[in-house]
Amino acid sequence: MKLSKFCDENLVIFNLKATKKDEVIEELVTLAAGSNMIKDHDELLKDVKDRENLVTTGVGYGVAFPHAKTRSAKGIVIAFGRSDKGIDFDAMDHKPVNLFFLIAAPEDAIGAHLNVMARLSYLMKLGENRDKLMKASSPGDVLALMDEIE
Repeated sequence: MKLSKFCDENLVIFNLKATKKDEVIEELVTLAAGSNMIKDHDELLKDVKDRENLVTTGVGYGVAFPHAKTRSAKGIVIAFGRSDKGIDFDAMDHKPVNLFFLIAAPEDAIGAHLNVMARLSYLMKLGENRDKLMKASSPGDVLALMDEIE
C-alpha cells in the first residue's frame, strides 16, 4: 500500500501558521477538508479534538499523529504539516513537535486506519526520515518519503 494515495500535493503545508495545539489541529483539518474525501469540516474538527483530548497524539521525536475515525470521511485522508520552529503539542517526550500527520478515516476503516498509522510511525522512527521531512522543499518530496515503505 502506497501511503501517498491518501495524500496529495494540496494536503501538504510546510509553514504552519499555528503556534498552539488547537490551532495546529484546526489548520490541518482545514487543509484536509480541501479533499473531496472529507464531507464535513466541522464534524472532522470536533472528532479530531475529541480524540486528542483522550490522550495526546504527540508521540515524541518532534512528531504527532492527530487523527480520528469519523463519519465526515468518505475515505482515508492524510494531511501533512510542518513547523520549523516547533509547537508545544503535549508530546510524550515533552518536546516541541515539528512534523504533523493528520489522519482522517471513515468509522468502518478500522484495519486500514491502523495500518496507515503503523506505517507512518515506522517511517518516523528513523531520524533520517524526520530530517528528510524537515528539509523537504516540495510536496513531492513528502509524498515520495511516504512511499518508501512497502
